[in-house]
Amino acid sequence: MTDILLVFGTDTGNTEEAAEKIQQAFSDEGHFVEIMDVNDCSVDRINDADILIFGCPTWDFGGIQEDWEAFQPELESADLEGKRVALFGLGDQFGYGDYFIDAVGWLHEIIHPKKAIIKGYWSTEGYDFTDSRALSECKTFLYGLAIDEDQQFEQSDERINAWVAQLLSEFQLEEAA
Repeated sequence: MTDILLVFGTDTGNTEEAAEKIQQAFSDEGHFVEIMDVNDCSVDRINDADILIFGCPTWDFGGIQEDWEAFQPELESADLEGKRVALFGLGDQFGYGDYFIDAVGWLHEIIHPKKAIIKGYWSTEGYDFTDSRALSECKTFLYGLAIDEDQQFEQSDERINAWVAQLLSEFQLEEAA
């Protein structure tokens, strides 16, 4: 069985709730995902996992959730070469449209140079924001799933389920049965 680890940081509980929904969507397809608060995570656990999913909210004007910020040295020391990784983030595209899910971009900037195999890039279609650190150069996709519980909460479940289906395909995971 593939060892899938989802690490999240949260202050309000929204990112944890999204993590649980992602875990459930994988479970519905026969895959177990261990979810872990970044405060409880270690470099060894990251190094041991086959697949990693990282979730981080963006605060105010592009701020990184403080537990993730404190974990940055450990993340930078992790051996991610060849490891399959996906990212998701929470943000408010209307209230903070210049910084929408910047935390995903921050994670991408740390992980990409470590030669991880990053999957789960997500289309910008259906969002209305000005800029994002998580926005690709071509401006057609984000470096991970964007969840906006402030402005588009009614779309979160559908987006999560579609993203998990995308990841199952990109990670080449068959139904576990």
